[in-house]
Amino acid sequence: MVFSVVRELGLAGPSGVSIPVLTAVLALVAWSAGASAADLGLERAAVPAGVRYGAAAFGTVGVVVLLAAVVPLTQPALHDARGEITGGRLLYEVTVVVVLLTAIPEEFAFRGVLLGSSTALWGPRRATVATAILFGLWHIQPTLQTMSGNRALGGAPAQAAGRVALVAGAVVVTFLAGLVFAWLRLRSRSLVAPVMAHVATNGLALVAAWVLAHQRLP
Repeated sequence: MVFSVVRELGLAGPSGVSIPVLTAVLALVAWSAGASAADLGLERAAVPAGVRYGAAAFGTVGVVVLLAAVVPLTQPALHDARGEITGGRLLYEVTVVVVLLTAIPEEFAFRGVLLGSSTALWGPRRATVATAILFGLWHIQPTLQTMSGNRALGGAPAQAAGRVALVAGAVVVTFLAGLVFAWLRLRSRSLVAPVMAHVATNGLALVAAWVLAHQRLP
């Protein structure tokens, strides 16, 4: 949460620097607390299960995004200004920003360090809810940035009440996503599963927005 505030104030520096630093700090915290690889979802033996659960989640998200992209009623939600980029920039956004600077560090933080430590303290159910709440609150600042570039939401944020409603909705959605990501992590015992689900959620939506922006779909 402190990092989120610092980032909002523009004091965190470039993401390419601040995110790796934050990840290194979290790794140091986990190491100093004596967390094992299994506690963090990094146990090698659990990787195959993580890939299986992650692939299932990735496919499910893909179907949902595809349906949203082809159904006229839901298409406007994907008309995001972020999709108005070149193919090369899209590749960079998906591979570097989504995978390396978002999904991996956020999953390491929320489903690795936080979920692992809170599970030891409170058990898996309370830990799942607590980390999902924090995950929802973490997305307040990114939501404020995204809504300004979404044409479907262009009129709603004009008033303070509209902004509050949209941010609250985003917090609820990311809270629910946090529950699912935590379930994937605990069920598979691997951080690979929620990372793949996270990449699908962020990356496929961006790809769909890019395709729509370039009029590849009706």
